[in-house]
Amino acid sequence: MRAVIIGFRGIDDGERLVRMIGVIGEALIDLEVAEDDARHPIAHPGGSPMNVAVALGRLGSDVAFLGRLSGDAFGKLLRTHLAESDVNLRWIVDAPEPTSLAIVSLDPSGSAGYTFHVEGAADWQWRTAELPRDPGLEALHAGSLALAVDPGGSVVERWLSGQSTGTTVSLDPNMRPALFGDRGAYRERLERWLAFAAIVKVSDEDLAWIYPGADPVALAEQWITKGRKLVVVTRGGEGSLVWAGGESFAVPAAPTDMVDTVGAGDAFSGALLDWLSRHGRLRLDDLAGLRADEAREAVAFASTCAAITCSRAGANPPWRSELD
Repeated sequence: MRAVIIGFRGIDDGERLVRMIGVIGEALIDLEVAEDDARHPIAHPGGSPMNVAVALGRLGSDVAFLGRLSGDAFGKLLRTHLAESDVNLRWIVDAPEPTSLAIVSLDPSGSAGYTFHVEGAADWQWRTAELPRDPGLEALHAGSLALAVDPGGSVVERWLSGQSTGTTVSLDPNMRPALFGDRGAYRERLERWLAFAAIVKVSDEDLAWIYPGADPVALAEQWITKGRKLVVVTRGGEGSLVWAGGESFAVPAAPTDMVDTVGAGDAFSGALLDWLSRHGRLRLDDLAGLRADEAREAVAFASTCAAITCSRAGANPPWRSELD
């Protein structure tokens, strides 16, 4: 078992903090239920933001998870999973509420469907006082449920907006329509998030729900025009469309022996941020100079990490040693 990371790697504390990536959002339990054996579900640590943090930690990035974790048995499992993946827990909130549950069912192709049990759970109860006032991070990644579900979602949104003046904000909507309610109301919230996000990674499936009938290319070009620095639209096995450095281009998906798609998009997001950080392109000023060839390499790396995740069960992103 890997130890909980309380300090930071390498250099002095001030430099370590500005190089750290923060991920804020939900950490829940995916109960995987097989169609032929519903009596014996398997509990997997999950939640899109937590999966992104785990991907970053396993790739060797300095990463901290900002989440509200229950003291129940599932909450302890989540803490262990984060610590074993080299994720810093300095901003974890000890929450009195229970852990959120997602029931995961897989179709024959490996695609996942979700139903949620989240009423009164820990992830959605953020208070302003629970968030660090000025963490001094290199970047912040957010999206999915904890940014969209109130009462905590509005708190997280205001906090991210305030951080975005000096910190790169990365956004992945990672849609869960069953919990988001009215499409128009969600779209209004997303437009506010887009105003402060510098990096946007979104799947074509998410765009089809948010903007029915809209052209993903037109949407992405509009976001770039309004100031986003990097936009990636993922399309599963068809690869990704990318806008960066004044250009747009496609990057093919990496080949994989498909087991399931659980956590693949999160591994992609984590690997994308890891590449940008390692190559000095993640801070706001540096991201503004991102070239198209660099973006292409970053997305290819992210695709490789997503493909490895697809080749094994559950949200299980690769370690740096597996890539080396």
